[in-house]
Amino acid sequence: MEDCLFCKIIQGEIPSKTIFEDEIVKVFMDINPSTNGDLLVVPKKHQENILDVDENFILYALKITKEKIFPLLKEKLNCDGLTIVENNFYGQDIKHFHIHLTPRYENDELEHHFNKNLLEDLDVIYQKLIEK
Repeated sequence: MEDCLFCKIIQGEIPSKTIFEDEIVKVFMDINPSTNGDLLVVPKKHQENILDVDENFILYALKITKEKIFPLLKEKLNCDGLTIVENNFYGQDIKHFHIHLTPRYENDELEHHFNKNLLEDLDVIYQKLIEK
């Protein structure tokens, strides 16, 4: 896609701090990190969101994360854990499928903020989800 920031990074038009790359995927540092070592896992083929992305890519991305990236983060940055997030539509700033890998540290104070006042009763939500 012509105006896609990640496509431009993949094509080398925009520089990136690449950690891993092969013919399928590019893993590079997030320029707006939440913690030290925050990375993005991006398919080289432009795919916009979870509805478009090839299932094989998702499996491959998780395999790369499990076998290469997370062990690297643990070894080099001594992280205590890893949060894996993928946004679609609302909250997806760049319309090119990507997975956020956020290393977690015991003292990182990274919190997910939400408004409990907006939450419906758990049983109400459950009924909505199982309703035929």
